[in-house]
Amino acid sequence: MQNLSVKEAYDRIHSHIHQTAVITSSFINDHTGASLFFKCENFQKGGSYKIRGALHASLCLTENQRSKGLGTHSSGNFAQAVAISAKLTNTKAYVVMPSNAPAVKRAATLGYGAIVEECEPTLQAREETLAEIIERTGASKLHPSNDIDVIVGQGTCAYELIVTHPDLDYIVAPVGGGGVAAGTILACQQHSPNTKVIGAEPEQADDAYRSLKEGQIVPSVNPITIADGLRTQLGHHNFPIIKDGIDQILLVSEKAIIEAMALVWNRMKLVIEPSSATTLAAVIANPEVFKEKKVGLIITGGNVDLSNLPF
Repeated sequence: MQNLSVKEAYDRIHSHIHQTAVITSSFINDHTGASLFFKCENFQKGGSYKIRGALHASLCLTENQRSKGLGTHSSGNFAQAVAISAKLTNTKAYVVMPSNAPAVKRAATLGYGAIVEECEPTLQAREETLAEIIERTGASKLHPSNDIDVIVGQGTCAYELIVTHPDLDYIVAPVGGGGVAAGTILACQQHSPNTKVIGAEPEQADDAYRSLKEGQIVPSVNPITIADGLRTQLGHHNFPIIKDGIDQILLVSEKAIIEAMALVWNRMKLVIEPSSATTLAAVIANPEVFKEKKVGLIITGGNVDLSNLPF
């Protein structure tokens, strides 16, 4: 069985990553009636938490495996994370990106030295294109969210938050592919068992919410949401962790995501992307859940196209 220790993952990667800031806003606390602690992974290498999982999975490979390269498919943040991980471990990154990936994320991935191949914006196209690259190069496949070593690495974000703020009632994490949500659950189970994990998911990409209701993975079919990082679906590694460990998933509207994103930009002067804003949107939309509670919010990234803001 693979090692699920988040602390061991943190020990493995911490010298290569930033321990990101936790920021508060008295205005937003007053606005929500809760004490909120924003874990700012928008300040992380590559602009998102994804470097944690990508690097951890890379370091868990043998030297021979790493020498053949790292391969993944991603709309952007994990693509950049794998590219940076390849640089740090002196190998190549092969990245499949859908044609509708944000231009800023594609440019950054290329800038970090990855070999990028574009495909149609469907999960099937992403997986088939990556499979061809893996077959041709022998690179090791790193899944953005459905890989145990990636999941445990992503949990180091919540681990850092728990270490500095050990008395949180809740941590709210976005739910897309399920990697950061599952990793956050593992971190809380291992180091802060009284902290409950809540997922935040767009109404227009609600496959995780429906999967919990059904008790099995419900496919995500062409989700249309501004939160581009949350358009992927759960996997067989992270779904059991989420099903057994999450308190609930709260759905948020597109309007609520944009308003929460604008609020953070305006009041906190933080550049966050729509996927990150789902966490605050969930708090604002559900005051009865969070009133007078201490709540950690995983701000997963800040990679936005500044020429195409929604507000």
